[in-house]
Amino acid sequence: MSHARIRGVLGIAFAVVAASACSSSSSGGNAASADGGGSPGNCSDPLNCKPPADSISDGMGHTLKSFTPPGDTGPGTFVFSISGETNAITGYPYPPYDPGGAVMVDGWNWQITKYIVVVDHITLWSDPNKSSSDQSQHGAKVAHVDGPFVVDLHKGGPLDGKGGGGEQALAIAALTKMNDSGGGSFDTSTTYAFGFSTVPAPSDGSAINVNLTKDEEADYQYMVQHGASVYYYGTANWTGDQSAAQMGFGTCSKDPNADFMSGNQTCATASGSGGDAGMGDEGGGTCSSNYDFSKLPQSMSFQFAFPTPTNYVNCVNYSVSERVGHDVRGVQASATGTDIEQVTVHMDHPFWESFEEDTPTHWDQIAGQYIGQTNPTAHLDDMKGVSFQPFKDKNGVVMPWHWCEDYTPPSNGAMSFDTLSVMVDPMGTCTGTVGQDYTQDDCKSIRDYYDFMKYTQSTQGHLNSQGLCFVDRQYPAPGGGS
Repeated sequence: MSHARIRGVLGIAFAVVAASACSSSSSGGNAASADGGGSPGNCSDPLNCKPPADSISDGMGHTLKSFTPPGDTGPGTFVFSISGETNAITGYPYPPYDPGGAVMVDGWNWQITKYIVVVDHITLWSDPNKSSSDQSQHGAKVAHVDGPFVVDLHKGGPLDGKGGGGEQALAIAALTKMNDSGGGSFDTSTTYAFGFSTVPAPSDGSAINVNLTKDEEADYQYMVQHGASVYYYGTANWTGDQSAAQMGFGTCSKDPNADFMSGNQTCATASGSGGDAGMGDEGGGTCSSNYDFSKLPQSMSFQFAFPTPTNYVNCVNYSVSERVGHDVRGVQASATGTDIEQVTVHMDHPFWESFEEDTPTHWDQIAGQYIGQTNPTAHLDDMKGVSFQPFKDKNGVVMPWHWCEDYTPPSNGAMSFDTLSVMVDPMGTCTGTVGQDYTQDDCKSIRDYYDFMKYTQSTQGHLNSQGLCFVDRQYPAPGGGS
């Protein structure tokens, strides 16, 4: 999905954190406290906003800690906000609210209702430009703030997101001193390398509950049980038969005998039912008949718990880079006021058609694994063993590319997702230990769609909307920084 499509006219209807629902705290200091507190308020100061949160258990005998917002810490200091951008709030409505709105290209009205992330180890280092060719290299650590902070990004926040266009963010932590380098003040003329981590949902009582309410207690416990650092919950309904032609979108038909739009689907052999149907050359060829998408479940839920802890290192500062016209790494404190930097965790990555940044998103390939089920719930583990070069549905039939908008598939063959230079081996092995640097793992290839979704999902961490970071996976996966 192109992020350019995110920034349509989204309106204030997507604001999900009401000002009157927040409270404020007079505390500032070096980091958001784990001890909670804060007096009632109305979030007129967005850096002091404490969103509604309940006392919830991790299921292992611990109650998550209360959150204290960082406040406005003044010149020469940093406040760190967090955002999932607009898609974390709106999902993928279809038909879209406006012609520039982000969509699943295959016509699914995809709504996310819970998007929980666990963020930790927000870190600043010296010398972000230590190596122009190796982004992973930087200088010594000068400061850090630990959580882990548990945040539902679907709920947004009172700050404007760094990407604009209706995006929302919430302040979670601050740094006022170089607490790893003698405790001195930040040099407002110096740029510091920036990074953060997503970590497995803690079960040891260390987690800080930023905005989870009682109805999300079971979701957090599900994350703990699955070692998840990122969690998605919501619904998907196929609405491609609802005309959006007035906004430049066509109509997808459920009827395989209908007169489809020109190029509305293309595949290899959609008529076969055997395990080898359409294999070879990525399923290239011409369809012998239209694939019957009406056999896919038309309504379903999803619950994806990603066990993909990842360090995002030495990130590019998108806000500065856009202003000066070239990539600039790191962050710089301001001599005139608090510098706000945004941890961004994009929601769309797991559904891309390629490991290439910002490719279109699809849902047919997931729905196709639940043929014959009424209102199924998709889980990440269900994608184990599912081939993606090309995709086949639950019955072993090769699936075509299928679209309901202005979209050109990457090939005339069957739906087949691209791993770029990362090796694919369905018979490969993958060993390693979660929490170790990925270079210590023995996991050389992507084996199935389960691996594919995890790998592309783990690239979702950014700085200030779209600033790319070196991706240091802390779970078994093929090596590399992309």
